Amino acid sequence: MEAWLLRTWYGDTRRGLWLLPLAWLFGAVVALRRIAFQAGLLRVHRLSRPVIVVGNITVGGTGKTPLTLWLARRLAGRGLRPGIVSRGYGGREAGARLVAPDASPAEVGDEPALMAARRVARVAVGADRPAAAALLEQDCDVILSDDGLQHLALGRDAEIIVIDGLRGLGNGRLLPAGPLREPEGRLAHADLLVVTGGQFAGLESCEMRVEPVALVALAGAARRPLSSLAGQRVHAVAAIGNPERFFALLRTAGLEVVGHALPDHHALASTDLDFGDDLPVLMTEKDAVKCRSFARAGWEYLEVEAGFAPDDVARLDALLDRALARAR
Repeated sequence: MEAWLLRTWYGDTRRGLWLLPLAWLFGAVVALRRIAFQAGLLRVHRLSRPVIVVGNITVGGTGKTPLTLWLARRLAGRGLRPGIVSRGYGGREAGARLVAPDASPAEVGDEPALMAARRVARVAVGADRPAAAALLEQDCDVILSDDGLQHLALGRDAEIIVIDGLRGLGNGRLLPAGPLREPEGRLAHADLLVVTGGQFAGLESCEMRVEPVALVALAGAARRPLSSLAGQRVHAVAAIGNPERFFALLRTAGLEVVGHALPDHHALASTDLDFGDDLPVLMTEKDAVKCRSFARAGWEYLEVEAGFAPDDVARLDALLDRALARAR
């Protein structure tokens, strides 16, 4: 089903037309929900700290987590104490809780576990975003809401929408006929657009590069440059929204990639990584946190960071300035 939907959303625009009535219904629900929050029929919770939302209008990964971590480091560099709030997708824990650096991704979700392990910000998760954010309110100076664009119950001082530069907005239709969570017009209301790995025609945006930092061994944490495997054949495992982006990053570094794409947030088991040979097995950091308890020699993850041109760094800094000023 997932493969069929991806072909429908990002392939031939004539596919899946029978889903359009459901998309129209979904769009009506989205619009009514937004109106209810704007009219005060549904409550918006405002915190005593500034809140910056990082999100997207499409289903799947666009690079939100690397950007959130970049913003957290940038804020920490100013002497501030950032906090990150997340839904915790895929975790068993439904209530609001703080995430320890060694937390189980099965309990809190893979992305929160990854961000907490980086130790650049305190992390909280919860289906109730305001309740989870409240756990950070006293100890943090500013709160970043990862994948929080549609969580309107949490008030915000700035919004950043991230777009996949390779996939764009697909066929431009709302769910389930297309990949959109909200209509394309929602982009015009964001404080800033960030495009991962490309350009987005029609609207001014920053371009974000996802840059490799190092390969890190799951067993022992030894580090080496990605270039050390140039010219070699490797298995690459990715249970993320757009696995091809990870595979392309490895190929750009000169690796011969045998790609193994799995559904986003897939709960990896050792059998998923047993390929019957002695080739290196590489994975994303988001997948690696799910494999810590059964790590083997020869398994490594690629640590990446967001990168920006100087002009775009200045635009992001200006957005942080505005968000902090609005909250005073």
